[in-house]
Amino acid sequence: MMKLDLLVFAVHPDDAELGCSGTILKHIAQGKRVGLVDFTRGELGTRGTAETRDQEAADSAKIMGLHARENLGFRDGFFKNDEAHQLELIKMVRKYQPEIILTNALHDRHPDHGRAGDLANDAIFLSGLRRIATQLDGVAQQEWRPRLVLQYIQDQYIKPDIIVDISDFMDQKIEAIKAFKTQFNSSSTDEPQTYISTPQFFDAVIGRAREFGKSVGGEYGEGFTSRKLLGVDDLFELK
Repeated sequence: MMKLDLLVFAVHPDDAELGCSGTILKHIAQGKRVGLVDFTRGELGTRGTAETRDQEAADSAKIMGLHARENLGFRDGFFKNDEAHQLELIKMVRKYQPEIILTNALHDRHPDHGRAGDLANDAIFLSGLRRIATQLDGVAQQEWRPRLVLQYIQDQYIKPDIIVDISDFMDQKIEAIKAFKTQFNSSSTDEPQTYISTPQFFDAVIGRAREFGKSVGGEYGEGFTSRKLLGVDDLFELK
């Protein structure tokens, strides 16, 4: 068991890079142990292949300095929020025992995103029930539930509940996103242009980060939502 401070769930291999890689980089720089679990290999993507996406994900993991990254191999576009898929996520929560989990948006343009967010939310709750038995490599796992679960904001605007200032990490965030060359470099292949391969999409990603950063007195930020009310012990810690 490799205990992590922060675990990120992402249905597609580039979701975390787009939605929360600045937050990942910031916490790794603070000495936190951070891992990422992708649900699918993104095999339905118009550009590139599952194999190129595997390599791009590995390249991005090195840029971010992740302590772990793995892929559950769920079917892109066709996974379900059912017992079989929930149990696989429960195994990951119990394997890494994170204090905080970040996962896909509550809802979004891509239907996989909201469905993945619901799947993660349900599995995280169930992971805390000791009567649900799971094993990893033949060893029984103990129940575990993180103290905080947040959803990163993806393509569609959702009003955030909190914003993380990532001003010092925006350049690395862009580098991590661009590791997915087949997805985001519009001139890198002869394959068709897609919604996310255009320069306009990338400009929108940067614009969103600027908007969120400005809201908290920084240059760049990433927004997150919470399904429950958030509390603080010290008002002076708030920006």
